[in-house]
Amino acid sequence: MCSYCGCADLEVVGRFMAEHEHIVNHLTALRGALHDPALRRAAADDLAAHLLPHVEAEEAGLFTVMARDELFTDHVARLCGEHHELDDLLARVKDGEVDLYARFEDALREHVNREDNGLFPAAAIHLGGPEWDEVERLTPGPSTAAGRAAAGRP
Repeated sequence: MCSYCGCADLEVVGRFMAEHEHIVNHLTALRGALHDPALRRAAADDLAAHLLPHVEAEEAGLFTVMARDELFTDHVARLCGEHHELDDLLARVKDGEVDLYARFEDALREHVNREDNGLFPAAAIHLGGPEWDEVERLTPGPSTAAGRAAAGRP
């Protein structure tokens, strides 16, 4: 999580960063369940239940607004592509391709790093009040306990 620029103080960015931490913490359960098919599927479903709504919220709000600026269009497209890759890798691990777990974990951690330490600080600097209002309006509400806590909701 970025701790140097203050971008986490922006409500939606703080929420996304908290969700990132929550999602990454779910890796432990999946890693521990890799060799038990029932536990692996349950752990993958649990992780996906946090990851997929998070991805949808990022893409609906912040990514939509940021992608309008040609300075960020390609970067946002790359991040969206990574979302699809993460979904695919997680599904394959869930279905028994456990040798892909390390690739999934590395890809997830790198992706989170690119958002937390790249796009989010850039958004904090680049976007103004009207754009943040639009991001807030377009972003679906928190769907995880971590997201609700970041947004100050029970």
